[in-house]
Amino acid sequence: MFEKKINFLTAGIVVLLSFILIAGCTGNTPSGQTPGEATTSAEQTLGDVKIGYVLWDSEIASTNVLKHIYEKAGYNVELVAVDAGPLYQAISDGNVDLTISAWLPATQGNYWEKYGDSIDLVGHNLDGAKIGLVVPAYVGIDSIDEMNSVADKFNNVITGIEPGAGMMSNTEDAVDKYGLDFTILASSSAGMTAELTKAVKDEKWIVVTGWTPHWMFARFDLKYLDDPKEVFGGEEYIGSLARTGLKDEKPGVYAILERFYWLPSDMESVMYDVESGMSVDEAAAKWISENPGKVSGIIGE
Repeated sequence: MFEKKINFLTAGIVVLLSFILIAGCTGNTPSGQTPGEATTSAEQTLGDVKIGYVLWDSEIASTNVLKHIYEKAGYNVELVAVDAGPLYQAISDGNVDLTISAWLPATQGNYWEKYGDSIDLVGHNLDGAKIGLVVPAYVGIDSIDEMNSVADKFNNVITGIEPGAGMMSNTEDAVDKYGLDFTILASSSAGMTAELTKAVKDEKWIVVTGWTPHWMFARFDLKYLDDPKEVFGGEEYIGSLARTGLKDEKPGVYAILERFYWLPSDMESVMYDVESGMSVDEAAAKWISENPGKVSGIIGE
């Protein structure tokens, strides 16, 4: 009887120790994860990043690539899509951390003039940008100052994008300074390219507000109309802006923003993949996978 009690006691101790051992092994490991495996919980990320951008095809492409880069570096990312004016105000007020959607010095020059004193211009993320009035190559004029002579062929319409875009302000100035007998039809980036696609298919005359880099130059044979009055300015750059204080508060975020730089061909490849049927997320992920050296350099690895 005494021996049986000892056996029962021994068995109980073994079971108890087994429970303690199991608890000890699993207590610090998330469910479904083996010991030593990295966790991806929000608590173990490097922090949050809020990125503002405008809904141009070019900026949708670049912003989603940057989102993937920040996530690869270990950050949580929130994207905020707004028009250009509210974007500059949001950065100035500190409501978003940064943007890589600043077309300067001309396209968004009016917004920079208004908000620039309270925004940190971090640097260029792309050089060689351009804006202006764009027509198919088969259109028989080469300059904005010829437009009135063939206004009926364009139905007296310039097909534009979002009304809040800086480019639309430039186009209004062009109508005024060249005395154009044209109406500017506000639309969206997608709406403008849809109208352009239909016109080119039927070989109709159309004039649109265009910019480089853009996939439409890879898909169609297009040309900028000469701008002798330089209303649209010369070559531009796309700038990276940050809210005041970001460099001190989130130095890792700021450092990646400083290093983010790519070529027009990089941006156009992402845009073209989207136009060819990929989701923006898929196209951005593809660029990341095809450019590991550039991505590592931007992250600072």
